[in-house]
Amino acid sequence: MKKLGFGMMRLPLLDAEDKKSIDRPQVCQMVDTFMERGFTYFDTAYMYHEYESEHAVKDVLMTRKDRDSYTLATKLPVMQLKEKEDMERIFNEQREKTGAEYFDYYLLHALDAEHYKTVKRLDCFGFAMQKKAEGKVKHVGFSFHDSAEVLDQILTDHPEAEFVQLQINYLDWEDAKVQSRKCYETAVKHGKKVVVMEPVKGGTLANLPKKAEELLRAVHPDWSNASWAIRFVASLENVMVVLSGMSNMDQMLDNSGYMQDFTPLTEEEKKVLEQVVDIIHEAAKIPCTACRYCVEGCPQSIAIPEYFALYNEEITDKGNPEHAKRYEELTKEHGKASDCIECGQCEGACPQHLTAIEWLKKVAAVFEK
Repeated sequence: MKKLGFGMMRLPLLDAEDKKSIDRPQVCQMVDTFMERGFTYFDTAYMYHEYESEHAVKDVLMTRKDRDSYTLATKLPVMQLKEKEDMERIFNEQREKTGAEYFDYYLLHALDAEHYKTVKRLDCFGFAMQKKAEGKVKHVGFSFHDSAEVLDQILTDHPEAEFVQLQINYLDWEDAKVQSRKCYETAVKHGKKVVVMEPVKGGTLANLPKKAEELLRAVHPDWSNASWAIRFVASLENVMVVLSGMSNMDQMLDNSGYMQDFTPLTEEEKKVLEQVVDIIHEAAKIPCTACRYCVEGCPQSIAIPEYFALYNEEITDKGNPEHAKRYEELTKEHGKASDCIECGQCEGACPQHLTAIEWLKKVAAVFEK
């Protein structure tokens, strides 16, 4: 299997304000290009695109392609489970939404120390393995957002897990919170293949500070910023597939182009990326991936990912009046950054472990002068 996977979390939209308005005709074109170039792995989840992504899979993939020509992954939303019966109900709903008789890869979604308590209480691994025994799932694994220590415990408790999905990118490789390298090495120690999510960190590594971009262009003028990030993780030996949340045809053409005949990064190229990391840290951008897990439970309806993205754009392109204009437009339908009541719901839901409350104060200081 070629190492590039199509992550269906950031699909193109007909209306930028409506996450459910997936541009299905464009996604169909992207799927066709992806498969024509020899790639087969598609990844979705119950909650993606406000619960619409799995429906889109049925329209753009299931009804258009032979089932044995691709592999499909989706996830059980552990964070929404209250009782055992929820697992069967959601699994059946996922099969109906996607139109799939079986899933090639089925993951317990976004495990961390807290969600692992739910996994143990409801025996989620047992449920997934039962679906495998029934022929409705081919491979069982989990996606993960916590420390290497917690990962080691889960893999020790559940050797039946066949693979693990980790957030790995060159910015987080040595990050003390995300622990990309340590988590990768833990998976390798347990003999598990790795699926990589957030290789471009929600677009952060595609939209670099000017100084960092110039550094990369000096080495490879024809390489996109995103291609450096995806090449970095694809160079890791135990990585099975790298998911890219491609949002338009240009991104699809770029990623599938250089990944068709992939060549790992050299040691010299990896050292260049170490310099880029230093530059990014100097710029003090918010490392938000726009996964939107923080939004659903916000009592003030604050558009947290959108505000963080605007803040980062302001860091890169300081003083651009469009940033303030966009912020004002968003506040007409959402709470302002300064409306935060510091309840901590967003920080508890954030896979990046961001200090969102403090970042919102900085957003307010920039845009609410």
